[in-house]
Amino acid sequence: MTVQRLPERLRVRYTKTGRIRYTSQRDNARAWERALRRARLPIAYSEGFNPRPLLAFSLALPTGCESGAEYTDLRFAIPGERSIGPVVSPEATADDALAVGSLLDALLPDGLTVVTAAPIGEDRTSLQEQVTSCSWIVEVTGMTETELVERVATLLDADSVPIERERKGRRVTDDLRPSIQSLDVEGGGSSPGTFRLNAELATKPRGVRPAELLRGISPNLRLVRANRRAQWIDSDGMRLEPLTHDGRLLGAAAPMAAESGR
Repeated sequence: MTVQRLPERLRVRYTKTGRIRYTSQRDNARAWERALRRARLPIAYSEGFNPRPLLAFSLALPTGCESGAEYTDLRFAIPGERSIGPVVSPEATADDALAVGSLLDALLPDGLTVVTAAPIGEDRTSLQEQVTSCSWIVEVTGMTETELVERVATLLDADSVPIERERKGRRVTDDLRPSIQSLDVEGGGSSPGTFRLNAELATKPRGVRPAELLRGISPNLRLVRANRRAQWIDSDGMRLEPLTHDGRLLGAAAPMAAESGR
């Protein structure tokens, strides 16, 4: 697909599922860089001795987890900046953004699937700074449903839930409780003996990984699968996604969603 015009800045929503969930955030970034090179899109580069493509990712997804709501912000070259192709056009529209999304979808590896894309404005705040919480579905095993419901109730009633975790190469004790905004047992999982937890976990002051949540509930629990369903931004008292499935950018009018290239 040939892309005729580009916005200066573009936000892409995509999913990460299947075997590729075992790759790291750095591997994810390399996949995007390769797709951009193959697409011959004029991505802008940083300054200095080791210029890097100007890509900004949302909160890092823990290795082994899947997601239906990942985001990448791209900045394309304008006149005078380093680029590998034509520069952006001030006439670029939402349809042009969707064309870019479709092109990248066809070039990304299996498991990374573009849902939609939209131009973004002048707000330079990074997605990592903006996102305040994430919604998760966590499938677990290791206890009965009755035991799990009781353990979840105990956690929610507790004033603090201390757990040990590693930070910058050393073991520290953190209180998990303030980061658990909601948690409930949703029912049976994908196989006998497994159950689904529905959780919303705050990202500030520190994010909580699904495996850490399970340690706070019970050391007997084992993680089967985890899927990040949504990332949330608080904006003027509203809870919004950075970019919805149908292409609405923080409540903006919705363009037609891009079709998957696979």
